[in-house]
Amino acid sequence: MTLRSTIATPEGKRRYVRRLFATIADRYDFITRFLSFGRDRRWKRHAIALAGITPEDRVLDVACGTGDLLFEAAARARRATGLDVTFRMVQLAGLRARRHPAGTRVGLLTADMLALPFGQERFDVVTTGYGLRNVPDLSLAVREIHRVLAPGGRFVSLDFNRPEHPVVRAAYHGYLTVVGSALGHAQHGDPDTYRYIPESIRNYAGARGVAALLEREGFTGVRVVRVLGGLMAIHVARKR
Repeated sequence: MTLRSTIATPEGKRRYVRRLFATIADRYDFITRFLSFGRDRRWKRHAIALAGITPEDRVLDVACGTGDLLFEAAARARRATGLDVTFRMVQLAGLRARRHPAGTRVGLLTADMLALPFGQERFDVVTTGYGLRNVPDLSLAVREIHRVLAPGGRFVSLDFNRPEHPVVRAAYHGYLTVVGSALGHAQHGDPDTYRYIPESIRNYAGARGVAALLEREGFTGVRVVRVLGGLMAIHVARKR
């Protein structure tokens, strides 16, 4: 079975993504820096700035990974909670929390963003970096985020975009496929490891599609901030 066919179904994607991120957790930061030409932390700081976090806000960062967005948010918020389905990612974020100045305001747990273990309207801000593209059910993920946000709460998401122009899209996928295959082979002995990124983009709704979904699921003031010439996008939205 090919990678493309494996992630073509929600259940296949769920299993593959869980196995993949458990495999790459310890190299995750290196890979994100490499594929973003070292710019990803700047994009994440920009995303947190767009969230407008105040010292009274309760923040949830879903698919938190090793905590880049989480710790940027914690430095501004009353409390920040990071959640990831990959236990090793949460472990690595916990190690960072011990050293970070805002680490005492951070909570961490292993859980699925498709079934957030929180009550209604619990948070003022929800953030995610590269989270929506990886879920097996995008609509359910957005509904769960909407559910745990307080009225007027803000949602900010940073992710790869799916370029609309076919030539740009082909070049973008080609670059990620070639580089991802080489990295996967060098780091893990498996070219498919990072070829998952361009394959996931093929099935992703893209910036426009995600914006439309957010509006359908009860968000307002939805806007898309394009970065890296539109190859990446930050979504900003507010719960009605």
